[in-house]
Amino acid sequence: MSSITNSDNGQPAEGVDEQVRAELARLRDSIDNIDAAVVHMLAERFKCTQQVGHLKAQHQLPPADPNREAEQIERLRALAESAKLDPAFAEKLLNFIIAEVIRHHETIARS
Repeated sequence: MSSITNSDNGQPAEGVDEQVRAELARLRDSIDNIDAAVVHMLAERFKCTQQVGHLKAQHQLPPADPNREAEQIERLRALAESAKLDPAFAEKLLNFIIAEVIRHHETIARS
């Protein structure tokens, strides 16, 4: 169970209702589970992009595909909007992932 601490000194916060502590613990457990799922989903995504990288290398295709990347960003921004998530945040996240995928594809192409 996560504890509630005083942000000034890191000591346990005094006087916090036990129901509040329990609700925070419940929510934090859910966040931890979601974080684990995100990591596993990203791992699966990168397994697929590694296969794409090998296929591109075998057929001398460039590591980056700006048209595909633009389509993905547009699609993800729309998904973010419908999920009530900031589309700019979703785009930043996807751009970070795309940059890492391209880096992997470049490494595969050189090997």
